[in-house]
Amino acid sequence: MAHRRSTVRTGRLQSLRATVRGPVTTEADRIAPFGRDASHVTGRPLAVVAPHDTRDVVGLVRWARRTGTPLVPRGGGTSLDGESVPPDGGVVIDMSGWSRLLEVQPEGLWARVQPGMVNRDLARALRPHGLFFPPNPGSWTASTIGGNVGTNASGMRSFRYGPTRAWIREVDAVLGTGRPIHLGSRVAKRSAGPDLLQLFVGSEGTLGVATEITVRLAPVPAVRLGVVVPVPARTRLGSLARSLSRLPGSGLSAVEYLDEASANVLAERRAVRWPKDSSLLLLEVEADGPGEARRRLARVRRALAGAGVPGSFTVFDDADELWTLRGESGDVLLERFGQHVREDVAVPLPEVDALVVELRRIARTERVPFFLFGHLGEGSLHPNYAVDPSTSAAARIRAAVFRASRSRGGTISAEHGIGRVKRAFLAEELGESAVALLAAVKHACDPDGILNPGKLYPPVSARGRPPSP
Repeated sequence: MAHRRSTVRTGRLQSLRATVRGPVTTEADRIAPFGRDASHVTGRPLAVVAPHDTRDVVGLVRWARRTGTPLVPRGGGTSLDGESVPPDGGVVIDMSGWSRLLEVQPEGLWARVQPGMVNRDLARALRPHGLFFPPNPGSWTASTIGGNVGTNASGMRSFRYGPTRAWIREVDAVLGTGRPIHLGSRVAKRSAGPDLLQLFVGSEGTLGVATEITVRLAPVPAVRLGVVVPVPARTRLGSLARSLSRLPGSGLSAVEYLDEASANVLAERRAVRWPKDSSLLLLEVEADGPGEARRRLARVRRALAGAGVPGSFTVFDDADELWTLRGESGDVLLERFGQHVREDVAVPLPEVDALVVELRRIARTERVPFFLFGHLGEGSLHPNYAVDPSTSAAARIRAAVFRASRSRGGTISAEHGIGRVKRAFLAEELGESAVALLAAVKHACDPDGILNPGKLYPPVSARGRPPSP
């Protein structure tokens, strides 16, 4: 039996190498890193393929259909719910080499990029044009534009600019049928039926493999200040966020929060210049010049004082310095505790304080260390519990966190996606009819269920259609 499995594997790899022009890697030590991402989920890939071009991607998908082999597109591997981890025996499509900026149109405020381009690299490439791509996930030094599209990633500046979904104009992709497709348009608005592009954004590589992406751009503000403000104990965070969201002429593009425990751990592991032993509010203030920046900063200071936060400001002249540091919050907890429960929920702003109380209660009940940070201005929080994510305690915590968010009109995933970790909870959020509709979409785009199986959507059988929605 073992000999037969080995023969089948050898034949499959031979046919794979004959199908694509790009390199096919099978050495165990070289492909092992592709069996992990930033989550605790793991898998054992059969091979890793770096496609040479779109024709390779088409051939690869058609090969997978013939052989029944799962395919998993992968960019920077920064996903937190197992989105880019292959099932055992699957083939990883390594898109990290597709990392070029193909075209910039400053007049039209758009650019064409390959899906493997890293967020920060795109920012640097656009700087000479005075433009930028606003979504900036905490992992922006490694996350790719294709990955951002796959999970509808957000980041610190989403307080003003919104998630990735708002900044994608077009996507070229290869569906699970092996057929190329072009989605979207470069025009500012279009009414030509349901928006298939927006269906693709957030699909986690389960409908197709993106090969080219057109992104919207915004002019870079002349001044972007990062601001750190200590938050007194017992401050009502929801009220604070609502006050800042209603503040006219503030220039605020980010309203972030680090609880005291998170801020202290970050200060222990990284060189920081902000107050110690306090929860922190992290802001970004944009302006057209230094004078306007001073006026806007004063306006924010007055608003904070009125909300009971009169502390001194620590100002970063380059906001990206602050966001790079803030983006390491999850990394330093990983360094200290190893893999742990790292969640991503959101509630309406009036429910933020009640949610925080419940999140802390869960930690006390389970007797585990607790750390909280996130995008306060949108009610989007990342509760972290220092417990092995594969244990029964972790399962209880995760379920309790999701119940706490959903019971307050919230969501189980604000920006990290569903992946493998949250898949079992999707029906509770969307309802059975909506999940059945998603399954029908999955079946139409990927009838054999070869693209990123086990993530987001229910399983799709090649021998039968999914249930009717």
